Amino acid sequence: MALQDQDRVFTNLYGFHDFRLAGARARGDWDGTKALIERGRDTIIQQIKDSGLRGRGGAGFSAGLKWSFMPKKPDGRPHYLVVNADEGEPGTCKDRDIMRHDPHKLVEGCLVASYAIGANTCYIYVRGEFAREAENLQVAIDEAYEAGLIGRNACGSGFDFDLYLHRGAGAYICGEETALIESLEGKKGQPRLKPPFPAGAGLYGCPTTVNNVETIAVAPTILRRGSAWFAGIGRPNNTGTKVFCISGHVNKPCNVEDAMGTPLKELIERHAGGVRGGWDNLLAVIPGGSSVPLVPRSICDELLMDFDSCRAAKSGLGTAAVIVMDKSTDIVKAIARLSKFYMHESCGQCTPCREGTGWMWRVMERMVRGDAEPREIDMLLEVSYQVDGHTICALGDAAAWPIQGLIRHFRPELERRIAERHGQRQAAE
Repeated sequence: MALQDQDRVFTNLYGFHDFRLAGARARGDWDGTKALIERGRDTIIQQIKDSGLRGRGGAGFSAGLKWSFMPKKPDGRPHYLVVNADEGEPGTCKDRDIMRHDPHKLVEGCLVASYAIGANTCYIYVRGEFAREAENLQVAIDEAYEAGLIGRNACGSGFDFDLYLHRGAGAYICGEETALIESLEGKKGQPRLKPPFPAGAGLYGCPTTVNNVETIAVAPTILRRGSAWFAGIGRPNNTGTKVFCISGHVNKPCNVEDAMGTPLKELIERHAGGVRGGWDNLLAVIPGGSSVPLVPRSICDELLMDFDSCRAAKSGLGTAAVIVMDKSTDIVKAIARLSKFYMHESCGQCTPCREGTGWMWRVMERMVRGDAEPREIDMLLEVSYQVDGHTICALGDAAAWPIQGLIRHFRPELERRIAERHGQRQAAE
């Protein structure tokens, strides 16, 4: 069943209306924010837990549980909320539209979430390439300060709150929460070993929660409309609405908010105008951004778009960036191109990632031409497993999973290319 308009959280996703404070208030933002804060920290966190909200940045960890990890008793250190707006995952552009067209939802969410975790200061770390988005977000922050919604005695609640926008420099690795913290501190963006986890020692060694833009932006609406409302959308353990980014070989690429658990086929056909050349022309889909394994047409027919269903299909919902590839796609070349991206974006700190991403890309380039031996397919798969799960952060996994998905579902295509290339060599001799 399609998501009803009255259940949409993001009411200006396409920028048809005013993004400024007056327009945001007309759409219901900043309505009774003081009353939300007055519910108290524990109540807010419990309501976010009860809603079933899971992180929208890719990992899908319970947002309320993450907030509850922050220390309850003050120990002299300040608490921080850091919003991850370093949206660098290929195929993903949901946070970009939220910041550009609905920035006040994010600003209000920062206030509510910061109060819940006891943070008087919040930083929004914005990807360097998002120039216009950062401008609109800064306008919203300035308006909120001027209206007394944030700053000293925010919304008249007695809670002092400062919000800062920080521009990154466009490094994909800074999307990892500890690398983002390192960059925010003015250091090279490299992931930290965990533990200690950010909730214990994050930004400047202080308790810190890092959340995705969409996760924070939906919080005030959940608190206003109630946990049961949000939990009633979608499927058990996969509740609420989600912004999906649909791109590739579809007739109308778009961002769209729909219910979690919506069938992939329905999502593509209802919102994106269907696959170019019709559903039968579909070859494969990457359901959650370039770091998750692709799924072939046979799985796409029945796949539900939520965390658990995608995991069961040996892929992942990730950021819900749906990349559609029709039968004109050179699937091996497409995955080789992703391998090059992850090689380029590796910070080089971990040996398996530093050496493995380059090795996998070079072998993938040979696979594109068929210039390899059949046994190298298994060798490539084995190396991908040596990278997967053996690095400080998940970039190693992100580099390995697309290759694993390719070999799992399109091994005959790799074998065909190798056989064809061998045939050409023999004919030439």
